[in-house]
Amino acid sequence: MRRALSPAGIRAPFARYSHGIEVGENARLVYASGQLGVAPDETVPDTIEGQSERCFANIKAILAEAGMELDDIVRINAYVTRREDMAGYMKVRDRLLAEPPPASTLIMVAGFTRPEFLIEIEVVAAKAA
Repeated sequence: MRRALSPAGIRAPFARYSHGIEVGENARLVYASGQLGVAPDETVPDTIEGQSERCFANIKAILAEAGMELDDIVRINAYVTRREDMAGYMKVRDRLLAEPPPASTLIMVAGFTRPEFLIEIEVVAAKAA
């Protein structure tokens, strides 16, 4: 249903992600808005790992509503406010996401709507119809 694209003529990925993901015909797609590390009770973990876990828990709930799972993610965009948080985010991402890893972009940003937010994650998921 999905195939990693890794052309020989370009540098290998810097981390655990695919340069591209091909999605098979007749796939259903879900585009999830960026999720912040905030729980339903408004609590926000203090660490990048905790916020990343919460972002993925929110994403998992969104995908479940469409009959999908984290393993169906084909594209991920993550936005972090501090360079030193990249490794903590990637550790959580790598533990939660399946093979082949999704196409991925990680971007440094100046901040979010509330200063305690350290990360925002948005995804695209695909599943055979």
